[in-house]
Amino acid sequence: MNRVVITGMGAVTPLGNDVETYFKNLFASKVGINKITKFDAEPTGITVAGEVKNFDPMKRLPKKIARRNDDFCNYAMYSASEAMEMAGLNENNLKPEDLGVIYGSGIGGLTTIQEQIIKMHDKGPKRVSPLFVPDSIINMAAGDIAIQFHALNTSQGIVTACSSGTNAIGNAFEYIKNGKAQAMITGGTEASVNEIGISGFAALTALSKSTDPLKASLPFDKNRNGFVLGEGAGTLVLENYDHAQKRGANILAEIVGYGTTSDAYHMTAPDPDGKGAIRAMQQAVDESGASPQDVDYINAHGTATADNDSAEAKAIKAVFAGNDHVKVSSTKSMTGHLLGAAGAIEAVAVVGAIQKNQMPVNVGISHQDEECPVNLVTEENKKAPVNLAISNSFGFGGHNAVIAIKGVN
Repeated sequence: MNRVVITGMGAVTPLGNDVETYFKNLFASKVGINKITKFDAEPTGITVAGEVKNFDPMKRLPKKIARRNDDFCNYAMYSASEAMEMAGLNENNLKPEDLGVIYGSGIGGLTTIQEQIIKMHDKGPKRVSPLFVPDSIINMAAGDIAIQFHALNTSQGIVTACSSGTNAIGNAFEYIKNGKAQAMITGGTEASVNEIGISGFAALTALSKSTDPLKASLPFDKNRNGFVLGEGAGTLVLENYDHAQKRGANILAEIVGYGTTSDAYHMTAPDPDGKGAIRAMQQAVDESGASPQDVDYINAHGTATADNDSAEAKAIKAVFAGNDHVKVSSTKSMTGHLLGAAGAIEAVAVVGAIQKNQMPVNVGISHQDEECPVNLVTEENKKAPVNLAISNSFGFGGHNAVIAIKGVN
């Protein structure tokens, strides 16, 4: 079995459109949630979201491609460009047949779907764009990235709702671990801050109706009232440790475990006892060769919905009962919930925590819910060594995914 390391990262987020800016704002506890500007959201009853700001895809992508694509593909390709540049991989040091892509998205080209259905309704079926299907299907993020970097190994799109990004990273990890590829471009992307996206989640009563961006996403708080929709993408370049070492790569961290389970309980609600989450976390820790007592930080799924946060907190307490130092935070308090991209930008955040020995704060907490008895990261305790961490993602349909990441000395 091969060791699997991270040699590149890219990010397009509500906190910044590159890793450096994302980290600067994330570790300064900035909130990237603002009033919705992409459309008139007032009729939906929802006023805030974690929008990507000042995004110019043509800084990294050809004009023709940037203008053709749905934002979910542009976010993916843009962050993949940053990650591959950071990794320093090219055809001089890696055969195309040894490079693959496994990339996730929960919904795909929802803006394209919305626009083309309106066009068909208003102007008739002959006016539907020939790019409607390729611009909207979820696997096109993986396909476009593979074309972009001439990746001739596997190319897969992963769809497990809000677990998509983490499942993609975990599956890519297994691909390299089992010797099927030397390097993988992996992560998740989402661009669903639009009328139908907001309206759909609002109809589920899943979204926060708060008009104050600083009080809208409140994971683990007694006054939490739903999640805030976010958008963006996160990309990791994973590489066989021996291959990375041989070419003198800058190794950022190592993925050491992956757990994935199903609740088989409900379409949208998690198992209230967190049984699937417990097994997924235990699997990831077990594969790492460590014990639950060794974990320093947990980047929680922490959506700020009543059911998720209490079930996840119970699961964390069950797995880490003997660990008196592990700290927990949900970075969704700053970014909102990026759905299929959430696990990807949160994996990037975990690598940042390991590199900086500083954990992202669980921002906005004023009254921690007694139903969520976890040791949250605060401004006071955020600076501490992070040697081993896990990142949790739990999706509609009962999908659970957890990855374990550690520092490399």
